Amino acid sequence: MAETLLASDTVDLVVLERNGFIESRHRGTAVVVNAAGEVLNSLGNPNALMYPRSALKPFQALASMQCGVPLRGAQVAMACASHDGSTEHTEVVDSMLAKAGLSEADLLCPAAWPSHEETRTERIRAGLGKSAISFNCSGKHAAFLWACTENGWDTKTYLSPGHPVQQRVIGVIEEYAGETIAHLGVDGCGAPVPVISLAGLARAASKLAQAPGNKHADARAATIATAMLDYPWAVQGHGKPNSVVMEDLGVIAKLGAEGVLLLAAPCGTAVAVKMSDGSGRGGDLLGLTLLANAGAISTDQLTDTLAKLTRPVLGGGLPVGALRLASPVLDLLDS
Repeated sequence: MAETLLASDTVDLVVLERNGFIESRHRGTAVVVNAAGEVLNSLGNPNALMYPRSALKPFQALASMQCGVPLRGAQVAMACASHDGSTEHTEVVDSMLAKAGLSEADLLCPAAWPSHEETRTERIRAGLGKSAISFNCSGKHAAFLWACTENGWDTKTYLSPGHPVQQRVIGVIEEYAGETIAHLGVDGCGAPVPVISLAGLARAASKLAQAPGNKHADARAATIATAMLDYPWAVQGHGKPNSVVMEDLGVIAKLGAEGVLLLAAPCGTAVAVKMSDGSGRGGDLLGLTLLANAGAISTDQLTDTLAKLTRPVLGGGLPVGALRLASPVLDLLDS
């Protein structure tokens, strides 16, 4: 059976300290690449294979656009989103479906409650239940469907690995990651999800982030990178970590389930993180610190943004500890 990170591929990345005692450890792998896609720094094995999960959404959106989908403005960011299901988000997804001549009934992602608290409460009070459009991947699915109507493809099988839109996704990911997909599974939303290396994910993110300043890049990739930064609220949600990072730092940020995070600065420096326990806790602390260490953001920017993203460890309602970088990370920073 194919498998992801082995214990030997990982190191301690982040620890949780409570009252001077290490309570929890998060092991995993992280890699930093430069604009040429070369590895600058790594923790653990950067060539270990993994599912990037939703961190691949910008490249899935690119595939849809390459299939002729005329996404504009917030629609572009929504195709890349792991959104919280707010009314603001679902209105954009509705607009995408309407342009495709379709409706929410055509979405094949699962039904879900909005994770946006106010919107969820409104739905409950209105006697409404879960909906597919509230699922965090609905923007990506709307873009897939729009690709179908633009090309006369079957809208009932758009999640099949052999469907033309999914074949285009595979081509985009292999091109941007610079490697062949090692395995293909099914993501939580029902879409095919490939296995690539963590270094491959970082290379892909680096190319995407550089696209707006690269006259040789696919103009659609430049549109995606620009839209994610122009409409950061659409990519996750107001006050959510990815959106805050993009608002504050102008750095593309995209999480993936099971402890995946990619960060990419316009200069092409990119960081990819995979926590082997599947936890996202501490990913921003680690990823942004590595980005600052590589010179892509300033120390002051790092401090200000982390203050918004990190919460203290509480005991009786009072701070008694914090998430901290683990020893292998501190050793790398000191080297």
